[in-house]
Amino acid sequence: MHKNQYLPTYFHNWMEMYKKGAVTDITFRKYELTYQHLLKLAPRLSLGSITRIEYQQLLNVFAEDHERQTVMDFHHQVKAALLDAVEEGVIPRDPTRKVVIKGTVSRKHKPKFLNQHELQKFLDQLELRGVPNVDYLLLLIAKTGLRFAEALAVTPQDVDFHRQMLNVSKTWSYKDSFGRFAKTKNKSSNRKIRIDWMLCMQLKQLSEGRPEDKPLFIHEGKRIYNSTVNDRLARLCAQADVPVISVHGLRHTHASLLLYAGVSVASVARRLGHANMSTTQSTYLHIIKELENQDNDRVMQFLSTLQ
Repeated sequence: MHKNQYLPTYFHNWMEMYKKGAVTDITFRKYELTYQHLLKLAPRLSLGSITRIEYQQLLNVFAEDHERQTVMDFHHQVKAALLDAVEEGVIPRDPTRKVVIKGTVSRKHKPKFLNQHELQKFLDQLELRGVPNVDYLLLLIAKTGLRFAEALAVTPQDVDFHRQMLNVSKTWSYKDSFGRFAKTKNKSSNRKIRIDWMLCMQLKQLSEGRPEDKPLFIHEGKRIYNSTVNDRLARLCAQADVPVISVHGLRHTHASLLLYAGVSVASVARRLGHANMSTTQSTYLHIIKELENQDNDRVMQFLSTLQ
């Protein structure tokens, strides 16, 4: 790798070398998108001549029509490649040091999660008729915090009905034309999680007469789309008169309610399949801070009883 090559070329070679096959297909597509942005924004920016100012200018231009979180994700991927370039001696110093992340004002987003009362109202709307359908899929995600692709990949043999355990070891590549099993997002995503007895019995009923190694919620020859499931979720939320959330919002709901119930951050991180606790802490920082304030009140109440 030579320092006179252009940044997009280096990034492309880097992602093909270190990321292809090491991350999920969905994640790799994000690297490919970053590469396309680099081709558009800095097609002839020489790797060896990148300064902090040039890199900041690159981010600033990208931030003109992207939200701050998108700019942050773009920066993290490019920075990872450039740090490797520094380590390999291709460039002398890190040009991404102390950059400022900007971005457009965020559009109004859907609420990220429901509270316990709202979740119960939503669950009451589900049409659970004993056959695998989208409503059962939504119930599974709400009660386990599985990612959408993880939930789609659940097969009868993944459920230990005696121990009430669910084995998460794969995802369903639903964006492919025919769909297929794929790797989990990361090593930590391979996990076993406890499920309540009612969900266990429901999954047992759904599994009866179905192939042990086939996804419960994928019908032979038919694709399932994230947008279709989100549309169904939106209708159910409207019926329940609760805020409309996304399928991923059900995962957030699961984690948030566990934290409010007093479950440790470490346990929630393991249940969600996060690579480390810092991911959980940053995602649910507002809830953790709220709980810390409640803990501080309890500490003061306890200390005041001591003479």
